[in-house]
Amino acid sequence: MPRPTAAQLAYGSCTVIFSTLAMLLLSQTSSSLGIVLITLSALALGLLVAMTVPLPKPAPATSAVVHRRVPAQRETASVSASASSAPEPVREPAGP
Repeated sequence: MPRPTAAQLAYGSCTVIFSTLAMLLLSQTSSSLGIVLITLSALALGLLVAMTVPLPKPAPATSAVVHRRVPAQRETASVSASASSAPEPVREPAGP
């Protein structure tokens, strides 16, 4: 069984806390049986929310990816010197 993600833990915990507070405030119960039922229902709701959070998609297998090595370009002294000293002329379109 995979471990829960941080998002699942956060959503589930917030759901438990806020639903417990909301149900206790709305029901205004003071009996221990009512508090236990509200707490258990909030835990079940939090578990449901945590399990329905979409899981991240698995990364593709690295063994299927082929890594190709790109050969390094060799520069000669004449090519680098001529490229840096003379800028390439700008071509402008002929207008009517």
